[in-house]
Amino acid sequence: MTIRSVIDILEAIAPPTLQEGYDNAGLLTGQQNWHCTGVLCCLDAVETVVDEAIEKNCNLVIAHHPIVFAGLKKINGNNYVERTIIKAIKHDIALYAIHTNLDNVLQGVNGMIAQQLGLTRLRILAPKERQLEKLYFFVPPDHAEKVMSAIFAAGGGQIGHYRECSFSAGGKGTFLPGNDARPFTGEIGKRHEAEEQKIEILYPFYLRNKILKTLRENHPYEEVAYETITLNNLHQEVGAGITGEFPEALEETVFLQKLKSVFHLPLIRHTALLGKKIRTLSICGGAGSFLTKAAINSGSDAYVTSDIKYHEFFDADGKILLADIGHYESEQFTIDLLHRILQEKILNFAVLKTAVNTNPVYYQ
Repeated sequence: MTIRSVIDILEAIAPPTLQEGYDNAGLLTGQQNWHCTGVLCCLDAVETVVDEAIEKNCNLVIAHHPIVFAGLKKINGNNYVERTIIKAIKHDIALYAIHTNLDNVLQGVNGMIAQQLGLTRLRILAPKERQLEKLYFFVPPDHAEKVMSAIFAAGGGQIGHYRECSFSAGGKGTFLPGNDARPFTGEIGKRHEAEEQKIEILYPFYLRNKILKTLRENHPYEEVAYETITLNNLHQEVGAGITGEFPEALEETVFLQKLKSVFHLPLIRHTALLGKKIRTLSICGGAGSFLTKAAINSGSDAYVTSDIKYHEFFDADGKILLADIGHYESEQFTIDLLHRILQEKILNFAVLKTAVNTNPVYYQ
């Protein structure tokens, strides 16, 4: 198994094109064509984690946070980032980061947090727009099912909880084959009229090349008539944060105690209690204060995230219970998520979880 094969499993769930513009997810050291001896999953690919990978014969470290976030101008070992990169390169350890692209999918980091809390009816808190495209194409009626089924199998036609979605309408198309044409029907030099189906199917933009390749491979025409357009619609399964519901509403103090228990917290920073029960909850693992207003507008009773600054607590404005549980603590289950994704797809192969606690924050 190559490193590329392992990466493909992860990117099928969280394509790198979904990462934010400031991010640096992807393969940071190593080569895709290397034979993979084992995988070590972690939150932070720091020097001690690379030491662990060497000891356990894992030449691929999958981390949530990119060890190289900004550009490196020198690699002299003067800080923890440079030392980690030097050690990884020296020992042929590939470092791969899957960061905001894993944050921005429903079954990613925030979905894992919601699962730990027992939330149901999950939906993206701040869905992204211009993530969807629509494909129009024209096909003979007796070939429509074959082409549609192939496009569905390639990932097209999914809208929320519904799959194989499409729209079609009948009509007549005309064409005149030139001398070098090899027409599926009709004669060279004569205009031909044919019954056709116009079919419309949605797909996420990052599947464009795969969808068009599938269309051409399964369509009977030598020249396929099609059009793609980018939609302004919100993609309900791509975006920041998640909102869900508890099966039963919780008293605020019970809710805070549940957070402490699930996330193993010594303390929680939060705004004043509002005297109302918590039923609907919004979540964003990592630094998520930018979503406070979205959480309020969603009708959530509470919002859980981390790295909230002093003045940002005022943004709750008495409308929501705002809780900061710590950056590492909020994303700790990402290690289990990565491990589970890979173990479900790779049998009889070493996929390990780090034993190193990389949380740089201590509580006294």
